[in-house]
Amino acid sequence: MRKSGILLHISQLPGPYGIGTLGENAYKFIDFLKECKQTLWQILPIGPTTYGDSPYQTFSAFAGNPYFIDLDLLVSDGLLTKEDINNNINYEINDNIIDYGALYNSRFKILRIAYNNFNKNEDFYNFLNDNKYWLDDYSKFMVLKNYHNGLDWHEWDKIYWYSNSNEVNNFINIHKDDYYYWCFIQYKFSKQFLNLKDYANKSGIKIIGDMPIYVAYDSSDVWSGHDNFLLDEDLNMKCVAGVPPDAFSETGQLWGNPIYNYEKMKNDGYSWWLKRIEMSFKYFDYLRIDHFRGFEAYWEVPYGSPDARSGKWVKGPDYDLFDTINKKFGKLNIIAEDLGVITDEVRSLLDKCGYPGMEVLQFAFDGGMDNKYLPHNHLENYVCYPGTHDNETLVQWIDNLDSDKLKFIMDYYKINNKELIYDEIIKSCLASISDTCIIMYSDWLGLGSIARLNTPNTDSGNWVYRYKISDFNEEIKEKIKKLTKFYR
Repeated sequence: MRKSGILLHISQLPGPYGIGTLGENAYKFIDFLKECKQTLWQILPIGPTTYGDSPYQTFSAFAGNPYFIDLDLLVSDGLLTKEDINNNINYEINDNIIDYGALYNSRFKILRIAYNNFNKNEDFYNFLNDNKYWLDDYSKFMVLKNYHNGLDWHEWDKIYWYSNSNEVNNFINIHKDDYYYWCFIQYKFSKQFLNLKDYANKSGIKIIGDMPIYVAYDSSDVWSGHDNFLLDEDLNMKCVAGVPPDAFSETGQLWGNPIYNYEKMKNDGYSWWLKRIEMSFKYFDYLRIDHFRGFEAYWEVPYGSPDARSGKWVKGPDYDLFDTINKKFGKLNIIAEDLGVITDEVRSLLDKCGYPGMEVLQFAFDGGMDNKYLPHNHLENYVCYPGTHDNETLVQWIDNLDSDKLKFIMDYYKINNKELIYDEIIKSCLASISDTCIIMYSDWLGLGSIARLNTPNTDSGNWVYRYKISDFNEEIKEKIKKLTKFYR
């Protein structure tokens, strides 16, 4: 069945506290989706962000972002007062731009007040027990990270480099209240997210989550699972992840994440991956796996390289990993982000898995009529996008078209006015034979460069744009609904 949805991250929702949350405006957005005749809400990764604020670099592959916890819901729970909130948000809120520095300096103080007012109950301890396999290490990690003033774990005192050492356990026993504080944050995140998901599902909306292929070096996953990664005897990274030069960057992208020790992971039945997949489908109805081609072969760059050009392709776990996942869970609703350098081997892996890939129209107008992203070459088992979070906004992209690409697009759509390209791209996405169509909300609104969410291979100015309440008005609602119904 053909279906459509909107890509809008939780952080981008409007609200009074500087970043989108799992509260009232998230519920209103679900109502908005339903009224627009959408059935899918795609979000970005929901983990606690690290340096650079990217949702693709997090302190844990399992934990939720504390910033998304809604403060008004904590007031309703009797854990905060409005005065608690107002007294600790002493910075100016920008309706369109997220100030992550201000959030970092204020939000955890407010959450600490909520924790101090919380009476640990049976439900809380059940949550701790059910999630012990990741929550224990994550909470230890955050206690020690704060004790070391936010330094990477590899810069801590060496006695704290091993998560189950006597030194770590003794330290945590002394700081048990801090440990429970970080557990409490995850408890509240989980409750709020699952309540929102339940509301979405009852409203006919399915949530598409997003799973980064890699984890950050400075994460509880690496700190507590050294042998899952290619580290040397001093626990430094031997090599790091990235991609070779492509449409996004002439020097490639140097992500800097540690590479998995797939041989070890295979020997233990990919247990870490199975837990990660299981956790993901607790929160999401569909799961987009970022950089899917990296499972067939990944770009490995020597640690310390200035850019990604010195890397090489190394064989990944290929179908063996996904065969293990299928045997454990059966067929799952997974979407493969199959962008980048796609070889016959990657196509073969995608075919074996049966997962839908992605068609991105901004990539369609190079290389002539055989380009797989052109609408007439689309396949049913795919998801069509005008652009993704890594692309320019559609309007920005159109403004920056070179003369050859502009002529090709106008010839392709049989139009003689550049101003008509925007409508043609939106319509051809909705009209695509692909089963699913996802459009970024910035593209529905026709916003320019100010709304671009991420520019790959850059360190600043990303992940900060969010919407105002006025951006969800009757005019845009009717436009989305009308075109969705027209293209069925």
